[in-house]
Amino acid sequence: MENTSGYLHSVESAGTLDGPGVRRVLFLQGCPLNCLYCHNPDARPFRCGQKTDAFTQLREIARYRDVFRRTGGGVTLSGGEPLSQPAFVKAIFEGCKRMGVHTALDTSGYTGWRADDELLGNTDLVLLDIKHIRPENYKQLTDVALQPTLDFAQRLAGLGVPVWLRHVLVPGYTDHPDYLAELAAFAATLPNIERVEILPFHNMGRYKWEQMGLSYQLNDTPEPDAAAVEAARSHFSAHGMPVF
Repeated sequence: MENTSGYLHSVESAGTLDGPGVRRVLFLQGCPLNCLYCHNPDARPFRCGQKTDAFTQLREIARYRDVFRRTGGGVTLSGGEPLSQPAFVKAIFEGCKRMGVHTALDTSGYTGWRADDELLGNTDLVLLDIKHIRPENYKQLTDVALQPTLDFAQRLAGLGVPVWLRHVLVPGYTDHPDYLAELAAFAATLPNIERVEILPFHNMGRYKWEQMGLSYQLNDTPEPDAAAVEAARSHFSAHGMPVF
């Protein structure tokens, strides 16, 4: 395997929210989306952050193999958008598989075409964030088109790559029952979805927008309450999908 270089935004050494078990989470720099609720807007610019290489990161990953084995954990590549750096992702995942370490890819799917079959063959799990099911609303939220994400979801289904579907519940934007019913109906067509995660919106990243001199449009958007989250989950559980 080649020692490919890449750019990191940050690293979480003992994450528990981005895949099974205890995980080393590498947040990669660069993202083509401009999500209104992005909590890491500083991860958007390309070729910024900390320059590193696959071998350096794999040496660090190797130190955690016992923890991964004990907890059923592994490595998650997130972002930003990790598929903005597909060669780096591919090298990390190849090295992980050689070490017997579980791999997870946390992605919007928008640049899924950059992931070749070899990369996906070394991917044990995809955390796929579908931010909206209607193209015009998706464009409003992200500034990009929806269809590439749906195409990627269907490609993963065809390859049999396990998926945890993620959806951020944003009051006034993604919480309408019709939107949720449509997303659940689409998800029900994908036999590789192992679970659905409804992620309540929060604005904890707002200070980063302010520090960067950016206008944060969701200042007045509340966090969804427990009833709203449970109502969202019900659309997916009605199709027999495990929902968290």
